[in-house]
This record gives sequence, C-alpha cells and structure tokens, in this order.
Amino acid sequence: MTVEQNVLQQHSQKHQQTLLNQLREVTGTTDVQLLQQALQVSNGDLAEAVAFLTEKNAKVPQQDETTYYQTSQVASDRYISVGSQADTNVIDLTGDDKDDLQRAIALSLEESNRAFRETGITDEEQAISRVLEASIAENKASLKRTHTEVWSDSPNPHDRKRIDNCPVGLKNVGNTCWFSAVIQSLFNLLEFQRLVLNYSPPARVHDLPRNQKEHRNLPFMQELRNLFSLMVGSKRKYVDPSRAVEILKDAFKSSESQQDVSEFTHKLLDWLEDAFQMKAEEDREGEKPKNPMVELFYGRFLAVGVLEGKKFENTEMFGQYPLQVNGFKDLHECLEAAMIEGEIESLHSAENSARSGQEHWFTELPPVLTFELSRFEFNQALGRPEKIHNKLEFPSMLYMDRYMDRNREITRIKREEIRRLKEHLTLLQQRLERYLSYGSGPKRFPLADVLQYAMEFASSKPVCTSPVEDIDSSAPPGGTTGQQLPQQSIAEQDSLPPLESSGPASGPTAAPAAAQQQRVPIHKPFTQSRLPPDLPMHPAPRHITEEELRVLEGCLHRWRSEVENDTRDLQGSITRIHRTIELMYSDKSMMQVPYRLHAVLVHEGQANAGHYWAYIYDPHQRCWMKYNDISVTKSSWEELVRDSFGGYRNASAYCLMYINEKKPFLIEEEFDKETGQILSGMDKLPPDLKQYVKEDNELFDKEIEEWDTLQARKAQQEKLALATAAAAASGASSTSTSSSSPQPMSIESSPPDNAVPQQDPEYMEQPSPTNDSKHLQEATERAISRAAAEQDERSPETLLNAAIKLEYARLLRFAQEDTSPENDYRLQHIIVYFIQNQAPKKILERTLLTQFADRNLAFDERCKSIMNVARAKLDLIKPEEVNMDEYEMWHQAYRNFRETTIFMVTGLELFQKTNYVEALMYLIYSYQYNKELLSKGLYRGHDEELLGHYRRECLLKLNEQAAAMFESGEEPEVTTGLGIMNELVVPCIPLLLVHDTERDLLAVEDMRNRWCSYLGQEMESNLQEKLTDFLPKLLDCSTEIKSFHDPPKLPTYTTLELCERFSRIMAAVCRVPTEGR
Repeated sequence: MTVEQNVLQQHSQKHQQTLLNQLREVTGTTDVQLLQQALQVSNGDLAEAVAFLTEKNAKVPQQDETTYYQTSQVASDRYISVGSQADTNVIDLTGDDKDDLQRAIALSLEESNRAFRETGITDEEQAISRVLEASIAENKASLKRTHTEVWSDSPNPHDRKRIDNCPVGLKNVGNTCWFSAVIQSLFNLLEFQRLVLNYSPPARVHDLPRNQKEHRNLPFMQELRNLFSLMVGSKRKYVDPSRAVEILKDAFKSSESQQDVSEFTHKLLDWLEDAFQMKAEEDREGEKPKNPMVELFYGRFLAVGVLEGKKFENTEMFGQYPLQVNGFKDLHECLEAAMIEGEIESLHSAENSARSGQEHWFTELPPVLTFELSRFEFNQALGRPEKIHNKLEFPSMLYMDRYMDRNREITRIKREEIRRLKEHLTLLQQRLERYLSYGSGPKRFPLADVLQYAMEFASSKPVCTSPVEDIDSSAPPGGTTGQQLPQQSIAEQDSLPPLESSGPASGPTAAPAAAQQQRVPIHKPFTQSRLPPDLPMHPAPRHITEEELRVLEGCLHRWRSEVENDTRDLQGSITRIHRTIELMYSDKSMMQVPYRLHAVLVHEGQANAGHYWAYIYDPHQRCWMKYNDISVTKSSWEELVRDSFGGYRNASAYCLMYINEKKPFLIEEEFDKETGQILSGMDKLPPDLKQYVKEDNELFDKEIEEWDTLQARKAQQEKLALATAAAAASGASSTSTSSSSPQPMSIESSPPDNAVPQQDPEYMEQPSPTNDSKHLQEATERAISRAAAEQDERSPETLLNAAIKLEYARLLRFAQEDTSPENDYRLQHIIVYFIQNQAPKKILERTLLTQFADRNLAFDERCKSIMNVARAKLDLIKPEEVNMDEYEMWHQAYRNFRETTIFMVTGLELFQKTNYVEALMYLIYSYQYNKELLSKGLYRGHDEELLGHYRRECLLKLNEQAAAMFESGEEPEVTTGLGIMNELVVPCIPLLLVHDTERDLLAVEDMRNRWCSYLGQEMESNLQEKLTDFLPKLLDCSTEIKSFHDPPKLPTYTTLELCERFSRIMAAVCRVPTEGR
C-alpha cells in the first residue's frame, strides 16, 4: 500500500468514526450497530441518518445497554491494528474526534461530505473554521463598537509594557480564550517550545507547496513560531495571536461560535504532527522517520476483550485520552471505569460466553499525558447539550502503574480485592445507616438519641393531671380572667399541642369571645422569653413506680451503651476499609510511573457558552500561574482546586495535562554549549526569530516614545493655557482697579478690597464673605479674637503668630479625635487632612498663612492689618524654603479627596433613591479613585469596604432589573435589559475580578448564574439568539480593565453643604448591619 493510499484509508476511517460520534450524541443512541446501519441507509448523510434513527426509536423500545458492545470515546487520530483476527465489528478507540456533546450539537447536520472527498479535510476540520471566522469577524467588529470591549488595548502603551520577565499573555481577539489556554499550556512545556522555535520547513516546499496540507500547515507553523518568539522576547505585556488564528480561519470556510478546547488541541497537534512529519521524512531518507510530536504526545494501549464470545486483542495509539466525569468522584475512578468496559468477567473465564467487554492496558505512555474530561451530556428532552458541574478531584502527582500492561496480573488481583472490600463496605454502611436513621416512619433519628430521649422522658417528674386540664383550671398567664376556651372534644384536645395551648393571650381583655375562640395562643420564643412557671419543661409519665423506673433506666442505659459501641465499631471498620482501599496501590512497586500535573484547562459557563483559562505550574518558581488571556498572575493550589474540581461554581477542569516526572527535559531550560549558562529571553531564539522580535520591540519602543512626546506636549499646552488665563485675569483686575500701573504690595499699603489676591486652591478661595468661605472666615476671626484677648502685645505680627498657633491647636484636636463615620473633620478643613497624612511642616505653615491672608477679613482695622502681615509673609517666602511643586501636589491630593467624596456621596444618594443606573458610575469612579488615594496612605480616602459593598450591590440590583426585563419577553424591555448589561454591568465585571476578593467573586458568580439558568428554559428563538450572543461577554473572565464612559459631572458643593450631605448619607448607610455589607 502506498503512502497516499494509507493516508486516504486513515482519513476514511477517521471520517467514519467522526460521523458515528456526531450521530451518537445528536440522537442519544449508543447502539453501534444501529448507528452504522443508519449511516449505510443514508449513504453518510447525517440529516437522513438522524431521521432514520428518530423514526426507529419511536417504533422500537431502546435496548438494554448490556446487550450490545459499546466502545469508549475516541482518543486519537492514529491507530495500529495488531492481528487480522480482530472482529470487524469492534469499533476502535482512535477516531479523529472526541465523543463530545457540545461540539456534536454545534456541528451543522446539513454539512455534506463533498469537502472531505475533494480535499481530504473532514467535517470536523471545517467546524473549526466556523469559530475562527466568527472570532476574526468579532475582532474586526469590535473596532466599530460604541464602547470598548474587555479585550481592547489601552491607549497608553505603558499599561501594555511587560514588567521584567513576567510571562506574556495572549490577547483575546474575539471568543478565542480556548486558543490562549491551549497555546499557553503547550508553550510552557519547554521541550515543545524548543521544537517549535527551532523548526525549519522542508527545503522542497520553499518553492511551491505540493498539497493541501503543506499549503495549510507550514504557514501556520511559521506563525506559531512567530507567536512563540514574541512570548519569549517581547517587551509587551501581551501579544496578539490574530495572524495564527487568521491562518486557521483561512484553511476552511464557514462560521460558528466558540471553539472546544479538546477539539482544538486535537487538531493543533495533528497539524503540527504533519508539519514535523514532512521535515522528518526529508531529514531521514530511506529510514523510518521519528516524529517528535508523536513521541511527545502519543502513547499506546492494548485493548483486550471479548465480543459476542470472540476474543480480540488490538494495539492502538492514543493522544488525548477521554474520561467520563458523571458518576465519579476522582480521576482514578474515571480511569478505572475507562479501562474496563462491559461484562469483563468473561475475559478471565475459559467459557465461550456471549457477553461482551474489554480492558485497556497502557503499553507505552507519552511524556505528556493529556486527559479530556467529558463534562457535557445531551439532554434529549430539551434537545440541547448540558454541562456536568459535578465535583471531580484529581491529584497533583498521578501514579500510572496500576494501568500498565506489565502490571496487569497484580492490578487484577488488587482490583478484585478492592471489589470485595467495597462489597463489604456497602454492607457495613447499610448497617450503620440503620443505627443512624432509626424508625419506621418518614422521620428517622439516631438510635442512641432515641434511647436517650426515652430515658429523659422516664426520668422526668411524674404529673398527675392532663396538660389541657391543668391549663383550663387556671387563669391565662397573661393576667386575663373570666374567658375560658369552650369545651372541646377529646379528639380536638389531642390534636392541640400543649405548648401552643399554654401561650399567653395576646389580645386585650375586652376582646369578644368569638375572637378568643378563633385565636390559638402561640408561644413566641423571641417575644415571650419565659414559659409559665407551672408548666413542665418536658412531657412526663403520669404514673411510674421506683421499681419500674429503676428497671427501665437500667435497660435503657445498657441498650444505649450497646448501640454506641456497635456504632463506633461500624464506623471504625468503615474507616479502616477506606484506608485499606486508599493504600492499595501505595507500595513502591506501584509508584514507579509518576506523572506530575503540568496544566489544568478550566471552563466556566454552560454548554452553549463560556470562558476558558489555564493554570500552569512553574517548576522554577515552584508556584501555580493563572493564564487568563492577557492577564498572567501568580496563583495557588487552593485557587486551582476551587476553580477546577467543580461542584462549587460553574467553573471546572475540562482538560488535564500531566508530564512524566522522570523526564525532566520536558521542562528544563536550555544551556549554552560554550558557556554553560542558561539561555533566556532573546538568546533562546534562532537568528530569524531574533530579528522578528527585535523589529516588533522597536515598533513598541517607538509607540512609547510617541506617546511620551504627545503627553509632554499636552502638559506644556495646559501650562501655557493656565498661564495665559492667569495673565488675562490679572490684566483685567488691574484695569478695573486703577488706570495707572499697580504698585507692589507691602504691609503699609494694603490692596483695595476688590483687588484679586494671588491664586490659591479653589477650596481656599474666598470670592465673597458668603458661601464656602463663611465657616473658614468665622474660624479665622475667632482665632484672631482669642489671640487678641490673650496677648498683651497688640502688634499685627504678634497677633498673627498667636492666632495661627491657636487655629493649629484647634485643628490638631480635630485630627486626633475619634469620630463617628458620619462626622469627617477632613472635609471641614484641609489642615486636618494634612495632619492626618503627615504633610511637611512647611506645607502646613504656608496653608495657614494663606487662610489668614484672606482679603475678606478686612472688615476692621485689626483683621486688615493681620491680613496684610500674612500676605507680606507669603511674599517673603523664598522658593527654596517651600517647594511649590510639593505644595501643589498636597493641595491636589486634597482636591482629589474632595472629588472622591462628592462621587461617593452622590452615588450613595442615588442608590438610596433606587436610581441604580445613574448611581453606578458614581460608585464605580468613587471606588477606583478612593483605591488610588488609599494606596498612598491610610487616611487619604474613605472606607474601602463600604464603597465596595455598594458598588457590588448596585451591580447586583442592575443585574436583577435587567434579568426581570429579559424574562418579560417584551421586545423593548428585553432590549433595554440587555443594554443595561452590555453598557453597564459587563464592563464593570473585570473590576470585581481583578482583585479576586471573595464577596466580589461571589457577586459575579450570582450574576452569571442568573443568566446561565435561562439556558435550560424554553423561550422564543429571538430570545435564545440574543441570550447566546450575550452570554460569552458575561462569562468572559478577562481582568483587563476597560475604559468607561467619561466620569459623570460633579455637582458643586460648598464645604458646609458637602459636610451636611456626607453626614446625612453616612448616617443612613451606616444603619445597615455590618453582616449585611
């Protein structure tokens, strides 16, 4: 058989298996023979095959699963059949596609096989292009959107600059998080990285590619090299993979949505394998070539089984190994189930049984062992796939010895022992359950407790009267008299609980008798703290003798002790069996094939939509790293467990990548052959890629330089504008006050009252003795009056110094005073803010001098003279004495504090009025600005937890509003609701994710769960389409901070108004209990 014939045969077998898998998942039929019959009847047309099976299922009851042979999911593109005696009805496990429910539904049933026959490209390969084309279109469309999406670039290149040797992220170019997750996992396998970087295409294809694969795979290989080189040596924080994605898209023509990780990984390795195969064949003419991709990712297993009484044995290759998740608690249980299928007892018996089954035994494991976790199943009732969120644990170190063919016999013995132990364990657990859930009614209780309750009842003090008679014969404990409950029948008395009949009367004593008859007094444990003193706390026996009590107590004590001993024995036995099972494979002989967890690919969302990211272990830093598109951050095993095991959130592991611990070359750095030094950065790259990265870095450096130049020009223009405005104001003032040139200011000659003073910060300006300056002016005047009363010498300079000291002492007390949340002295005076944040003494002195230099103080001669002295002192301060840049920096910090406060107050006021749409931006900006303030000092901002709570609550309220609008089904309401989500909520989600706080994460999870819950519901097609379009944006876990709308306009408050509004709103929000926030 020629190479071309062999390739064609492999493609035909792969295509056949792909059709079987798709048909199985779409229809839910698992009978392989029936599926093959449907394909034969329909001549390979999937739509006709589905119709055939649908009609067949409607007429014929479904067979029992044990009556037909069922294979495991497809694991690989390659297989090797050993022995021609293998039954042709046995379906191999090595088809091209994974038995994946999500993709099975996503593929169009109307796709024909024409492309495969003409080009050798399978329907599955065409399906990949559907998502890629959509991804590129989405990326292009994002440039036209009115608001920036989460994957947009920051205009400031410094925000996109790589810090030291931090790993480089990958930009999400539109539903390509699956690409990023897979590529990062492979890139961090340093052996794979070296293979890609050092790859050179075969010499014979430089002129003209000779076939479709070479035309497709080799350009992709070159773009992958370029992408890897940028990930090694780029100065950018993240790089754009669009060109590699473009080539994938151009290979096939169609459209689709988000891509499946395992499918993409499968096809990526297939393409790389083809590219390396061409190179290997060229390098080793006449010899059997070795393909590094096959050696790295592919292994072999032996399938030993019986089909309808006939034994078979096949050796097959596998790449990614598929594992079912549903019904298993950990990875070993999944593997055990995947290794044994059907009625396997017939494998070990000499009888020619009609049963079918098979075992898998690994004969050769690849250095990189990848498991696909099948977390999707098809819901036939709803006609769509659903994600399985069950918890599945997996270890960081996996020992594969028990699954190796060389350990077949000892493993079978251990499996039989485990099976026997589990049977015994089941019996013990059933017995224990009878002790822990005792009784014959719907409610069960621990038997030891039942006996204890019986003993407490018997030991209670006997009573001689009926509980009902005891109550009726006495007045109600509430003090009411003369109103008796009517005589009731014995049945009614028996049905009335004693506690309820003994409650105090809650109505007035003059209530009508009819109302008393209808109302049954109820004991209220919080409002009625004590029961009536004459009511027994527990029911008690009417009559019991000492002898009866002694015998009964003896029996109950003895029985309870026996029950407790039996329970402890059962629990101890169960614990020992569990421990024995856990340690069954812990001997050294079964720990010789260690595989360490290298990467975990996580999917969050539902079957129809979601987001992928990866956790990858860094062996050099000995920590886990989280690769989430452009964001690369340090993580931990605890975070990985939370996001990957499942059961806790909509996130769970979808693919596990283990590497052979005994093959360190997989993750070892490369050394320079001459110097022996570790190669890092650009030194890793071959010459052509060095030049490529160098050119890209030069472009980025040029972008930074242009940005810096632009910003410097803008700053210069702003300074010139300010200077021009100041000069214009000064000229206008001079013209209005005098026709002659103004004279220099001096202590002796004070300026006219309407002269413009030197420019001070806006909150220090006093344009008139009203509005914002009034409280400051009054404080200044009080300080001057006190200074005049205390000082003998009345010279202006002495009074100024004394007044400044008194004012400073007053403000210092405010700064040191513990105040309630609604009373913040920093808003009342800038000096309090400066003192609390330890501003330099010179800044404090100049600011106080500015306060006493207020021209509005000149209402009498004493204040006027003090004001003149203060202004003269300001003029005499030399530049080297007070750094004016630092002075302006501190005053700017206070301005920022006031603005943040106004944002906060306005946002909280709007929130209190339930105007959540307008409140959101104020709360978002107040939180962000406040966080920047707090990063410079503890007293520079407000309570971050309070702001975080209301920011979070506002988003949750908007989410609820939008969801309610969507549920209405009315077109205007739906459009408005999705507009709220797209314009307000979704852009803010990265802000909640970036700091990874528990409450913010839970809030995001709540919002996503609300919308994901609609996936399983019936709705109109237009709503389903809008939901499908919206969900990927909501589920995108990127932490890239997008640019928002411009900050909302701030209202203008005087200091007094701001303090009053701050006090009111803080008093209102602080009434919310802490646990509520």
